[in-house]
Amino acid sequence: MDYPEYKTIILEFHGKVARIFLNRPDVHNAFNNELIDDLFDAFTNLNKEEDVRSIVLTGKGKSFCAGADLNWMKSVIENTFRENFEESLKLAQLMHLIFTHTKPVIARINGAAVGGGVGLMSVCDILIASEQAKFGLSEVKLGLVPAAISPFVMSRIGEANARELFITGERITAEYARKIGLVNQVVTYDKLDETVDRKLDLILQNGPEAVRVVKKMIYDVTQKNFPELLEYTADIIANLRISKEGQEGMNAFLEKRLPSWRTGEN
Repeated sequence: MDYPEYKTIILEFHGKVARIFLNRPDVHNAFNNELIDDLFDAFTNLNKEEDVRSIVLTGKGKSFCAGADLNWMKSVIENTFRENFEESLKLAQLMHLIFTHTKPVIARINGAAVGGGVGLMSVCDILIASEQAKFGLSEVKLGLVPAAISPFVMSRIGEANARELFITGERITAEYARKIGLVNQVVTYDKLDETVDRKLDLILQNGPEAVRVVKKMIYDVTQKNFPELLEYTADIIANLRISKEGQEGMNAFLEKRLPSWRTGEN
């Protein structure tokens, strides 16, 4: 697949893994319209890449993502309600695209994440942070709120923790972020790549279709009421049991051999 020449991100392919680097280190990888557009295009196209099994999202330089770019903020002050609505909707749509992506997304949090940067990491599936990273939802300090990112942040940390952090706008450490569920794991910076690669290895051992289905299932389960879930979940497992991948996986287990997706035969 042909990709445009992105100006604000770097997209690399390493075997079955795509790596996306936010590439505005001079402004701590802060959001502007161009960065949002580049990420939207990259993640949309990666949904179509059959050979890509996982995605790593990280930042160049010292920070993961510092939220909104100051020059962008200067421009939105002059925007009309409709212009601000469209820009906010575009950011929310980007978050939803990554949150519901068919490929597992690992956030390699190399440094600070603030505001929209916390939202960007929250829509990823597995979050691994450097112990040096700091986090903040400081929109209220500007007379604003973390509206577009709130559903995704709250899905990770719950209402009680969101109330505290959204209302106070305080900065928190990586270890506190782990304690409240904002990140999955905290490691020293020199162990960051090793830890991410270990998670990638685990993902690549699994059935690709099963991983895609389980991601969709997790999302769907949160959207449905309990009676609906009974037939929905039964339908999922019944279909997987008779699928080519499910049959191969069960037979491989019973025959004590590796499944085809681990031997490269599929």
